[in-house]
Amino acid sequence: MIDNQSFEYNEDSLFAQPDKPFSEDYAEEHVRSLEWEEHIRLRPGMYIGKLGDGTSHDDGIYVLLKEIIDNSIDEFVMGNGKLIEISIQDSLVKIRDYGRGIPLGSLRDCVSKMNTGAKYDSKVFKKAVGLNGVGTKAVNALSSSFKACSMREGKMKEVDFQRGKLIEDHDLVDFEGRSGTEISFIPDESVFGKYHYIHEYVEEMLWNYAFLNNGLTVVFNGQKFQAKNGLLDLLERNMGKDQPVYPIIHIKEGDFECAFTHSNTTYNEEYYSFVNGQHTTQGGTHQNAFREAIVKTIREFYNKDFETSDIRTCIVSALSVKVQEPIFESQTKTKLGSLHLEPDGQTIKNYIGDIIKKHLDNYLHINSEVAEALLRKIIQNEKERKGMANIKKLARESAKKVNLHNKKLRDCRIHLISNHEKRLETTLFITEGDSASGSITKSRDVQTQAVFSLKGKPLNSYGLTKKIVYENEEFNLLQAALNIDESLENLRYNNIVIATDADVDGMHIRLLLLTFFLQFYPDVIRSGHLYILQTPLFRVRNKKETIYCYSDEERVKAIKKLGVNPEITRFKGLGEISPDEFRFFIGPNMRLEPVILKRNMPINDILLFYMGKNTPDRQQFIINNLRIEDDATLDKITA
Repeated sequence: MIDNQSFEYNEDSLFAQPDKPFSEDYAEEHVRSLEWEEHIRLRPGMYIGKLGDGTSHDDGIYVLLKEIIDNSIDEFVMGNGKLIEISIQDSLVKIRDYGRGIPLGSLRDCVSKMNTGAKYDSKVFKKAVGLNGVGTKAVNALSSSFKACSMREGKMKEVDFQRGKLIEDHDLVDFEGRSGTEISFIPDESVFGKYHYIHEYVEEMLWNYAFLNNGLTVVFNGQKFQAKNGLLDLLERNMGKDQPVYPIIHIKEGDFECAFTHSNTTYNEEYYSFVNGQHTTQGGTHQNAFREAIVKTIREFYNKDFETSDIRTCIVSALSVKVQEPIFESQTKTKLGSLHLEPDGQTIKNYIGDIIKKHLDNYLHINSEVAEALLRKIIQNEKERKGMANIKKLARESAKKVNLHNKKLRDCRIHLISNHEKRLETTLFITEGDSASGSITKSRDVQTQAVFSLKGKPLNSYGLTKKIVYENEEFNLLQAALNIDESLENLRYNNIVIATDADVDGMHIRLLLLTFFLQFYPDVIRSGHLYILQTPLFRVRNKKETIYCYSDEERVKAIKKLGVNPEITRFKGLGEISPDEFRFFIGPNMRLEPVILKRNMPINDILLFYMGKNTPDRQQFIINNLRIEDDATLDKITA
């Protein structure tokens, strides 16, 4: 509250003229009006989140792909076109659907005029993802080459653009094939740098489209994506060979669908949530409604006031809702903000709550064995929570004391940020040794990059319970730094980068850290947050130029380029790279290798093989996969 009686001011000082004339730093010549494509290229983050080079699953090149596919999906949802064909060859992307086709006379405006499109009319596109007439224009503006072609009513129309500028508006021609739209584009390297598409990321996206749209067929580079049982198929695929506590419960009614069970191999909650086919990785009102409805229904069924965490711990679920005119918290549509299913209609909370209450209650009454299994899981969670409570308390106190006296974490200035676009920029480097962590700390961007320094090799956590996370100082401090104890939603850094030496010890530390995440926090990997830092093996230079090489092949090319007798340095460890040089390796051109967990590879089997006590099997695997130059060397290894 402001005390008006005590507030005094000097009017002369408040309204004093500035020291400099206005014309020097703010005048008419400083005011600009940008063309639509100029604004998108100047502020791409407003339209596609972040840029990136394709290493991360949420990098901009995947958003471009998704924006075009979304339009084809909306056509399918409206009952037009059951096939979408997609190809990615090098940098060229092509998407062809067999829907109604964009009206020929409006094709140019639909791909190049902001706030233009048919999705403002809910009769034409009901419950669509694209609502603002922006997505296709963003793809156009951020592509070095963009072509849109529409086929309908026996005619074909094509328009060509470069970086949002019209190159050619082709005349109408006769066309005898099937109607639809084809968009092709090449993301602009001047915006995205040297990018590359990782096909595993694309395939994951396309599987989600297939799971959410029964009857749809997507063909990507010749591979077919189809699903018959909706979110039930999604959950079965994503769980792989991990055995659920009870058979997956599948509920579908009206505009809502969900599938869920409890897992024996995860410690947290895991959600795959969608709105109008859009993967809402940050959740939103629909996911919150589902979580609340599950807790309320289970409490009422068993007539017991269970703790919320005891019910939801280890739950694995997928949910989808269709909303008319949805409100997302950003253009990238990763979090739903809508409160109502339709304008002036029923709330999303009540709609989902009523469906869950009816179907889940009936299912548990009919399937008593499932009800018993679920009850046992809740009681087990309760026992583990109570047993861990004191350990967690001591661990938090220990973490506070250590952080006060031993700066294992050199944090960045941007942390615990509610703005999702800003949080996308944050990175935590996990490294080992004072020299390596010191070099990274001195050369990092203090605004967005943090460093966590390990003390020697971490513990092999394979087969251990989560209790070790809180009893082991290294693991306790690491999970505290990441803030992933309760939920992945609270993750403090979007990118977690393992930065170790490219030698045997460094590789061993890397494996031990991967084991830690796979054993206790696999969602960090599944959600695309974990990476391996690639640092150069060689420096090749002469008096005029320096080239950093990440492989022997690059070293040979660099020597040829620089000519006779260049200076060649072999980096043995991160500590040998000076802070001045490190700035090149963790800056905008940082090379990261994503850690990708394939859905058909169960975590338990992976950890058992690579980190278990089956030494002979691993030895044989190494022998079979070594690149041996001659038979004599092979004989020595196998002897």
